[in-house]
Amino acid sequence: MNLLDYLLPFALALGVLILVHELGHYLVARWCGVKVLRFSIGFGKPLIVRRAGRDGTEWALAAFPLGGYVKMLDEREAAVAPEELHRTFNRQSVYRRFAIVAAGPLANFLLAIVLYWGLFVAGTDELRARVALSETPQVAEAAGVRDGDLVLAVDEQSVRSWQDLRWILLQHTLDQREVVLRVRTLEDVEAFRRLDLAGVRIDDDSGDLIARLGLKPWRPQIPAVIGRLVEGGAAARAGLQSGDEVTAIDGVAITSWSDLVQIVRDGAGRELRFDLRRDAAAFSLVVTPDEANEGGARVGRIGVGVADPAPGGLSMFAEVRYGPLEAMAKAVRQTWDTSVLSLRMIGRMFTGEVSWKNLSGPVTIADYAGQTAQLGLSHYLKFVALISISLGVLNLLPIPVLDGGHLMYYTVEIIKGGPIPERVMEIGQQIGLALLVMLMAFAFFNDINRLISG
Repeated sequence: MNLLDYLLPFALALGVLILVHELGHYLVARWCGVKVLRFSIGFGKPLIVRRAGRDGTEWALAAFPLGGYVKMLDEREAAVAPEELHRTFNRQSVYRRFAIVAAGPLANFLLAIVLYWGLFVAGTDELRARVALSETPQVAEAAGVRDGDLVLAVDEQSVRSWQDLRWILLQHTLDQREVVLRVRTLEDVEAFRRLDLAGVRIDDDSGDLIARLGLKPWRPQIPAVIGRLVEGGAAARAGLQSGDEVTAIDGVAITSWSDLVQIVRDGAGRELRFDLRRDAAAFSLVVTPDEANEGGARVGRIGVGVADPAPGGLSMFAEVRYGPLEAMAKAVRQTWDTSVLSLRMIGRMFTGEVSWKNLSGPVTIADYAGQTAQLGLSHYLKFVALISISLGVLNLLPIPVLDGGHLMYYTVEIIKGGPIPERVMEIGQQIGLALLVMLMAFAFFNDINRLISG
């Protein structure tokens, strides 16, 4: 992948998230009768400015893209004509000001709900939650987990995919307690496994959390038969078709799908000769795996999926789909649970229970944007939904400068029955700005450190 493969998905996601956030402020401000002077994507000098609407609102694209703002008519910033005083932001009731400010983060949560709802209704192919013991199996072995167990529920919370299992265990690991897995064994018998999460740190540097719990996806010995092809991928460009069986690559015999994956991963950007069997006919094709970044490592990908269900084996994948109402309920719950988990992680960073190394900046986000975009539309939309939730949560933190800081001021104003003195707010803004700069610097440091360390 080249730099544009990361920058374009990142820029698109960032642009959509900022646009939705600022539209939340803008629409509620207009609904409250406040005059909007400028709607800007980005900060700093405007690169493009267009006036539109009855009020001649400026719609601007500015030089520094990491944010945006809606500038409203306000007596504290400039003189206002007497006939427009009723349209100033500062003269609105505290409840209207609260609604205008809260609308931005709420718009981000609403976007996440809409994206999740669409994905749940459309349905996605997900890896089943069938587990095997990892290279560090102690926790899972103590629970009695066996290779091939299909996890049906965790503490009676339904599990329909590997992603569900990861997400639920991630939440419970923060609680440091025992959970009960309801599983179906390879012998088609339901059983229970008690997984003790006490002492397992969520941010241990020794590897992936699920692997440290002793679990990994179960992968049967399956033939190297091509299933789904990614349109425009290296395999599709070379002429491979669904149903082709790979018998050798560069003269090395291929006996299973894992053999194919390993050689392709190691062959990024290098021509590989695939010996194939199609409808009993043997022939060869040259395939050049595309380069991709995976956890800082350069790997090869050709854009294919394994044929599923595998001949003579259990299906590794399942289509996860919900009805419209069930999908909406699940989308709301997913958004809520992600928001709560984000707040818990932030809280534990401040108490020292979770490392600040988990804080990520734009470089890491751009990396994930590029990776998820290459994996397909559904993965990319899930990424956008997750970042939208993170943006909403971040903006609701009670830090002056952020939306949450203003909401904190308005809450105090409601309680005390009068506005906070301007001087107090100015000092708060300075403190908030310093704190925000410090957090951004920390995030950038983590980004750079990840790039260097891989």
